[in-house]
Parts: sequence; structure tokens; C-alpha cells
Amino acid sequence: MTAANARTAPLRHADRFFIGGEWVAPSSDATIDVIDSGTEELYYRVAAAGPDELARAIAAARQAFDEGPWPRMTHAERADHLRALGAALAERGDVLAQLWPRESGVLYKTSQYAGRIGSAALESYAALAESFPFEEECPPTIGGAFGLLVREPVGVVGAIIPWNAPVALICHKIGPALLAGCAVVLKSAPEAPGEGYVFAEAAEQIGLPPGVLNVVTADREVSELLVRDPGVDKITFTGSTAAGRRIASLCGERIARCTLELGGKSAAVVLDDMDLGTAATTLARAECGLNGQVCSSLTRVIVTKSRHDELVDALASTFGQTRVGDPFDEQSQLGPLVSQRQRDRVEGLIARGVAEGATLATGGGRPEGLDRGYYVEPTVFGNVDNASTIGREEIFGPVLSVIAAADEQDAVRIANDTIYGLNASVFTNNVERARAVARELRSGTVGHNAFRTDFGMAFGGFKQSGIGREGGKEGLLPFLETKAVILEGRPAGYPA
Repeated sequence: MTAANARTAPLRHADRFFIGGEWVAPSSDATIDVIDSGTEELYYRVAAAGPDELARAIAAARQAFDEGPWPRMTHAERADHLRALGAALAERGDVLAQLWPRESGVLYKTSQYAGRIGSAALESYAALAESFPFEEECPPTIGGAFGLLVREPVGVVGAIIPWNAPVALICHKIGPALLAGCAVVLKSAPEAPGEGYVFAEAAEQIGLPPGVLNVVTADREVSELLVRDPGVDKITFTGSTAAGRRIASLCGERIARCTLELGGKSAAVVLDDMDLGTAATTLARAECGLNGQVCSSLTRVIVTKSRHDELVDALASTFGQTRVGDPFDEQSQLGPLVSQRQRDRVEGLIARGVAEGATLATGGGRPEGLDRGYYVEPTVFGNVDNASTIGREEIFGPVLSVIAAADEQDAVRIANDTIYGLNASVFTNNVERARAVARELRSGTVGHNAFRTDFGMAFGGFKQSGIGREGGKEGLLPFLETKAVILEGRPAGYPA
């Protein structure tokens, strides 16, 4: 055990909201209980935002964008604020390290890096102030002497954050939004609101102009008001595909912009030249990340029929030996799920897999000796039908499904036979084969011999895994509107 296993949440203003640069008292006594995922005990409470608080936050962001200095600063000036915000996050690394395991079950050995992860992400966006073409010459084609393409901020952004990796995901929403010149209403998940409060404290510390970043926590009904409000120009959301469909439909009603990073049922295609022991070890270790609560997890493992049983045995042996336990225990390799509701859902899908004829090779229950906490055994299924429930639905827990294919072409077909297209990987010793198969997979990211995602390049999905990308310059584009300016002469700063 470690001294970082603190029993009280290290937040200064959990009973308030950060709106317009101030800590605002709630208009009602409604609260949200945050339950410790490892003990099932109350960790802390936060104020629950109602319609009045949400309207106030949107108004503050609207004023900051329409009248404040923020969108009128240079990109370099805003980048300086991003770097300062990143430094303030890094200072709060110990706080973030305590919050993440208790809220979401993430291992402490991972959460220790949350502050540095956030700081590095904000720095990556700050660096774009120097390299991204916010304004560039573009010769007009139908009259006019000089043309400019100008990329300007989209406006007020509603950022809706999930509970599984809040620090990184907040950064990949507010980082590009703030650099572009937008003002933000950040809506935290009820299961894990603490990180949003930490960002608010950091914003207050560095003197971010009032209304540029507003932070509230609310349930789904109030959150929908954020999506509907005409004062919000864009929604950026990470979460389930079901919720994403609802958000997209509401944004469509008023032609609001939206970026959606949604669910996945990602495939690992294991080719016949790959050592199965190596593949099994790699996949088992990857599935331990955030306890399987990762939208891009490689949960459908596809291999030819002749090697199916061997791979199932290898995965069952490797993943089945994973040590499940207290996220603050240095020996733990897999912690609890986020909540009772999430564990119930995972257990229900495991039962459905058995009922529909898949072979339960290991796991499927609750670990012995862990009577408190939302723990689930690492689970492996074999003989999974790609059309079955566990072959189709995102489980969001430590469950791997092995699917047999006739040959390589059939494996690619199975991998693509899904409504999702977030992530994939090809396991082969031949880089040319990996590249060729990668081009055939309908997925936003394709790795080689590993679980890969890279926000420095771009992250997002095909099909119902989302709209748009996060990370790098691709993640900045959705927060910008493109304006064509056609002049009758060449302005200063653009020599002939």
C-alpha cells in the first residue's frame, strides 16, 4: 500500500461551480455522490448543476467570446496561457493521482502520471501556435487581386467529458479550443468530476480571463440543455455511441458543430506467421489498461480456425493470471470498474456470451477475496460468433473474445463487419503484410503487433465510432471556421 491512498478528496470547492472566473454557490441543495470504486464507500460529494447554473455558465462563456479579450489575443499569447495551465496541472499531480483510482478504478501506478500527461498534451497544442497556418495566402479564382484563407475560432464550446480518462480527454478538448480562441463550458461526468475542479483551480491560479473556462457537473438531463442551447456553437463529446447519436441529432436540429469520439469494438487480426504466445501476452497486457474501460481496446481477437484453440489457451493462461486488486496496491495489475452499474452491465454481457454459446475459457465472475469494490475477473471467450451480443456490443470491461476466420481475407471481413471503426491492430512479423492489411481495415487507427493510439497524430473513428479527430493539428481543425477573404490589393505583411 502507499501513502497516496488518501480517504478524502483533495478539492477546495467541491460545493460550488467555476463560472465566469469565480466559485459560484449552487441555487439548490442538489448534490452528486462520488463513490470509491475500490471500497464502494462515499468518497466525496459535489454540487449538481441545474438549468440555472448551466445557463449562467453558457452566458459567461458567451460574454467571454463576444466581448472579452481572449479571442482577440494572438495565438502566441493564448499558447502562453496553455503552457501556464499545463504547469499548474503538473503542480497538482499528487491530487490527480489520488482522484483517478478512487473515481474510476485506475491503478495508482498509472494515475501518478496524470499531471504530466495533461501538461504534455497542453504543450502540444501550444506548440501549434507557431506551426499551424491560421492565415495563409490563397489566390482567388473568380476576381479580386488577393485572397486569404483565415481560420477563426468556432465560438462557445460545450465539452462533455467521460469518467474513464478525464485529464487527458479534458486536455484534448480544451487545449485546441482555447488555442483557437474559443470559450468553453466543461461538463464533467458525475462518476469522476474531481479532475474538472482541478482544472478550474489551475485556471484561477494562472489568471485565465473570466468566462474562458467554466466548469460544472451535471446529470444527463441537464447536460442535454448544454447541447440544445443556441448560445453554444459547438459540442465536443467523448462517450457511448448511443449518447453520441442523441447529441448528433440535437446538434443537427440547429446545425451546431460537433465532434464525437464514441465507442468501439476493435479488432486484433492475428496472421498465421505470428507467434501466438507473444500475441497473447501483448493483448492481455493491453487489456489491463484502465481495467478494460477503454473505447479503443482490442477486444475482438481474430485468428484462423486452425490456430483458434491455441490462441484461446494462451490468452486464458496469460490474462487469467492477471492479479486483480486494490488500485493502490503496487502488486495489482487490474483494478475495479468504475461503478456498480458498470459491473452489472459487464456481468450481464458475460452471462449473455455463455447463453449464446461462446466458450468461457477463463474468468467470468468476481475475484475471490474482494468482497467490496466493483471487481470483475479477467475474462476470455473462445468460439465467439461475430454476430453475437459479445461480438457486437462494446463491453467496456476486461473481456476478450476470440473469433475464428477461414483465412486472412475472411479475418479482414470479420474485422470490418461492425458498426464501429475506432481502432485495430495487425499481428504479423512482416511489415509489408501489416501495411497491406492496415489499408483494408476500416478503422481510425491501425497498430502493428501492439495496441496503439496516438493523439500526437490523430485519434478518432470511422463509421459509428465518431465524427472528427482529436489530437495534433487534426484535433485543432474542428474548433476553427474557415473564412475566405478576397481583397482588391495585397495587404502589408504579404510581399509580392
